[in-house]
Amino acid sequence: MRPFLVDIPQTDLDDLGQRLAATRWPDELTGVGWDRGVPPAYLRELADYWRTGFDWRAAESRINSFPQFVTEIDGATVHFIHQRSPEPDATPLILTHGWPGSVVEFLDVIGPLTDPRAHGGDPADAFHVVIPSIPGYGFSTPLTETGWDVPRIANAWAELMTRLGYERFGAQGGDAGSPISLALGTIHPDRVLGVHVNMLMTFPSGDPAELEALAPADLELLGRLGRFDEDQSGYMKIMATRPQTLAYGLTDSPAGQLAWIVEKYREWSDSAKVPEDAVDRDMLLTIVSIYWFTATAGSSAQFYYEGAAAVRAAAAGNPPPPIGVPVAVAVFPQDLFVPIRAFAERDIPTIVRWTEFERGGHFAALEQPEQLTGDVRAFFRGLREGTT
Repeated sequence: MRPFLVDIPQTDLDDLGQRLAATRWPDELTGVGWDRGVPPAYLRELADYWRTGFDWRAAESRINSFPQFVTEIDGATVHFIHQRSPEPDATPLILTHGWPGSVVEFLDVIGPLTDPRAHGGDPADAFHVVIPSIPGYGFSTPLTETGWDVPRIANAWAELMTRLGYERFGAQGGDAGSPISLALGTIHPDRVLGVHVNMLMTFPSGDPAELEALAPADLELLGRLGRFDEDQSGYMKIMATRPQTLAYGLTDSPAGQLAWIVEKYREWSDSAKVPEDAVDRDMLLTIVSIYWFTATAGSSAQFYYEGAAAVRAAAAGNPPPPIGVPVAVAVFPQDLFVPIRAFAERDIPTIVRWTEFERGGHFAALEQPEQLTGDVRAFFRGLREGTT
């Protein structure tokens, strides 16, 4: 393991500014708003702020205020944040991001999780926190071979925790971090204390009787899943089928990379009109900048290609093998996937905690850090005390 600091060359920042200034902007149809994608007027203003107002060096400094390392696991470079708690008996916890996210989405929860005493919490709820970048994402680059699917990443995480000296640990994740964390518990039940997820995809089994038993609210959630497949899943289908072709445009055009990501922060978050209603603008641009500076638009999309068969199987009523450790599900109402509880408990009989929040969307650690932190603490406290 080697210590790591983010240090983007000034030439890369200068190149970004030049590319943004020279953006070739598309035409716009009158009055369509966000219905057909990101409006040019909005993106022009955000791109101009990225070029002239956003302070990457400040973002870089904040990231570097946390201990970071890189190590080689199974042929891949793995970058991770490792923040130990001042509490010696803290529980090790591995947090996994997704797309279009990065390790920086967890920066606001590191302090409360590792040092609850300093944040008005119970020191017994402290965690030693490990936050890796998924291979092909951010500073876990470059990918040199195929096959980095969910089980392989889960096994890499188990190896990472072994190298850090953590024999028993908890796991938490949303988006891609959810199936990775669940797979970690499935493959290594002897080591994983429990799994907390803030996203869960649930599908009908194909049994008509199952649908007839659903409450009206659950039928609405099922319809919402159908609308996602019909209207919002284009990004997933292209990344799951032609990630390399997509990569050329996103790797060459920062405006293209910006549009590709900010659209999701608007559609999947608890935002009213623009993504910044839910996620801080500078944090949003920090995440986009990481994708840009590391040129990982294509390599991050490979995750969808590797996992396409598993998603198709689950949608056809063939979920992954059942997990044998306790599971907690935090449900944020504006997430793109709001799980149907009956389907979730059918596929994961070890669910012991189910929390539904009034606000928040897909990016829980950014949108509702206090609520997410509280739910993670409560879940593992219950496991520790034997009350869940």
